[in-house]
Amino acid sequence: MKRFRRTAVVVAAGVAVVVLPAVPAGAGGGADHGQGGPVVTVATGLDGPRQLNDYRGNRVVVAESDSGEVSSVSLRSGKVESLLSGLFSPQGVDYDRGRLYVATGGPPPPEEGGAPGAPPPGASSLVVAEPGGGVLQTIDLLAYELAANPDGQLQFGPDGAPVDALSNPFAVLAQGRRVLVADAGANAVLSVDARTGEVSTFFVPPVVTDVPGCETAENNPGTVGCDPVPTGITEGPHGRVYVSTLGAEVPGAGRVYVLSSRGRVVDVIDGLTSPTGLAVDRRGTVYVSNVIEGAPQGAPGPDFDPATIGEVTRVPARGARSTAQVAMPTGLLVRDGDLYASAWSIAAFLQLPAGRGEIVRVGRGAFTPVGG
Repeated sequence: MKRFRRTAVVVAAGVAVVVLPAVPAGAGGGADHGQGGPVVTVATGLDGPRQLNDYRGNRVVVAESDSGEVSSVSLRSGKVESLLSGLFSPQGVDYDRGRLYVATGGPPPPEEGGAPGAPPPGASSLVVAEPGGGVLQTIDLLAYELAANPDGQLQFGPDGAPVDALSNPFAVLAQGRRVLVADAGANAVLSVDARTGEVSTFFVPPVVTDVPGCETAENNPGTVGCDPVPTGITEGPHGRVYVSTLGAEVPGAGRVYVLSSRGRVVDVIDGLTSPTGLAVDRRGTVYVSNVIEGAPQGAPGPDFDPATIGEVTRVPARGARSTAQVAMPTGLLVRDGDLYASAWSIAAFLQLPAGRGEIVRVGRGAFTPVGG
């Protein structure tokens, strides 16, 4: 959970960068302490690490989508400890008041021309659990999508009947009485009452039509433009909520929406491409991960280095943007002034070996000016 308090050291959420091959696995602390240029590997052996958040002591919590686990990671030793297992595709996680809040993803799409099957148990849900204990509650977010259809878009099933059956919860922000969930399938940010489990709509980002490639883009029936697709959510200064949206991977169609605590748009950061997560520090600097940038358009050549896929964009409150090359980053976190990220988060998609995922810490010197 992110809290910005006037009387305490502010803990926000931050950035990441590519893991350098020369850094040994499980390097732990490292002399740089995140303030200079070198990128330090904090932990290895993760499977599809996605969202990062604060946990107990010197540890962070991470959702491992490929292994079905939620794990804690020591930022000092690099030790990884499983807190939950047997989940369906955990993608987002936050920790608040002794409980874990986990967003589980939706099932893969059916084969072309085939009918969708029944969703696996626990898919498209917000799971509430005790660390190392049992699941306390599973809140079905697909059921809310089917009943409320927050984005108003229609699809058509195999029988021709209109349906809207997409729910792919991707990131979580626990805020005491409520839990906000960025649902990438529903094109909406949902609010879940932490006491009752009641689901409501917090924010629906608009379809993007004002960038080249989106003006006449084909979408669901009756919709033109690039789907916004919420991917990241965090809390920033003054209680504002920040939401990153993918923009259908069209260059420049990605956004970060700055919202009031009630979901009103306060500001929009545009000109981004394929955001997959974000973080905000106490000065209002926004960090946006991009797991797609640098991916080959066709089959990669023999000299292609998968570590070149991905980057993080740094957007200061004032001044020019800068970027750092990252290895497939998704989750971002700033802790005690250091910047962390989950890296190699889509390694399985590229058929890389299991356990390739990492948590890394990056120094400020890794960022270079955009266009520089």
